[in-house]
Amino acid sequence: MEQLPIILGIGAGVLLVSVVAVRVSIRLGFPSLVLYLGIGVLLGEEGFGIEFEDPMLTQSLGLAALVMILTEGGLTTRWRDVRPSLGPGIALSTLSVGISVAVTGAAMHWLLGVDWRVALLWGAVLSSTDAAAVFSVLRGAGISRRLRGTLELESGVNDAPVYILVVLLAAEEPITWSFLPLLVYELAVGGLIGIGLGWLGAWTLRRAALPATGLYPLATVAVCVLAFASGQVIHASGLLATYLAGLVLGNSRLPHRSDTASFAEGLGWLSQIGLFVLLGIFASPQRLLDAIVPGLIAGAVLLLLARPLSVLLALLPFRVPWREQVFVSWAGLRGAVPIVLATIPLAEGIEGADRLVDTVFVLVIVFTLVQGATMTPLVRLLGLAARAEPKEVEVDAAPLDELGAELLQVRIQSGSRLHGVYLAELRLPKGATVSLIVRDGKGFTPQDTTRLQERDQLLVVATASVRAAAERRIKAVDRAGRLARWRGETGS
Repeated sequence: MEQLPIILGIGAGVLLVSVVAVRVSIRLGFPSLVLYLGIGVLLGEEGFGIEFEDPMLTQSLGLAALVMILTEGGLTTRWRDVRPSLGPGIALSTLSVGISVAVTGAAMHWLLGVDWRVALLWGAVLSSTDAAAVFSVLRGAGISRRLRGTLELESGVNDAPVYILVVLLAAEEPITWSFLPLLVYELAVGGLIGIGLGWLGAWTLRRAALPATGLYPLATVAVCVLAFASGQVIHASGLLATYLAGLVLGNSRLPHRSDTASFAEGLGWLSQIGLFVLLGIFASPQRLLDAIVPGLIAGAVLLLLARPLSVLLALLPFRVPWREQVFVSWAGLRGAVPIVLATIPLAEGIEGADRLVDTVFVLVIVFTLVQGATMTPLVRLLGLAARAEPKEVEVDAAPLDELGAELLQVRIQSGSRLHGVYLAELRLPKGATVSLIVRDGKGFTPQDTTRLQERDQLLVVATASVRAAAERRIKAVDRAGRLARWRGETGS
């Protein structure tokens, strides 16, 4: 009990340093994930002397952090971005994973002389792209929504089949073709649980007038965690259930949606920081030196052979341009997920598992440095830089339970076609009205002759029956201007 203040103080200090490291990494163009690992190594046995060598606890904490990261990824992913890429994204997260596991496993067996089962474990652990790395890096890479959506969907979904495969391989039971129906069952049921709980959670939250704004983000995250727990309890894919529940919730008309997204983003950062610092403490710098050569071999096989081949075969039916295939091959970012997966065979006592953990650690550091630093130049080289698109108008809602109405808070983004529209031209449905406009920090009651401007904030009061129609109309004018209806834009 006496050491609790010291533990909390160290934890707060590490968190503050890690938050500052985000800013430093952006200025230097240096991946922040590596800085977190460095902080963990500095705190570890070779630095400040904190000893932590519990693979079971590392696995549990890592899995908990991964659930939070997938929750944030689902809640902040827009369905309009991933919908055009549904086929390629699913192919990359399933077929591509299987090809990559087979190619990498065969190479590790022949090049490093490891047993076939352990070699396939290497392939499975290394084949999963990392959701945290993809979400944090690609959203600032300047690529098209469709291409970004493909990679986000892959990273959000592929953790599930890889986790199942690693658990099966680490169980040391005979592997037969019966594992394929099991894999299909776990993914299908996990997907249904995620979609079902996400829909039920959104339906409930839209009708719940909670006493405090901060309760809505907590309830939303709790639904995603419940999806994970439900999936795991019935031996389905909890990770897939988590991501899909977040995806459904994040694209639903939730009260205080922007507050929920901000909370989830902060929770995602906290999980990344805590996970990478923990993994840095868990690592042994002395053993890492012996893992450099195997790590570089495994990395070269994965980056130059397994990943390109698996992407080529998985995307063959979709006629994806070769430039985009090259980028997708290179953008298979690795991060904490492979390290967390590597602790599973270590906790099971599989022979050679400690070597796998060290090798994956080295590989993740190298991949993060090389891929993270070259992502933006590669986008320019391949001519994939997308024209900057104006952000869609932000519409946040809060229920007014006793009045049977809802309060919409609208933020007009730069480049919006709402700019210059007279309030009368907005033509909101009956039962909805703009009650207040805040412009340059000053609020006023608008008239029909008031013209909207960029960066205006609007308060719209709408009855529950027309709330959805009011939001659709605002979004339609945001996208197509005052003649949105004539141009066929509905705001859906």
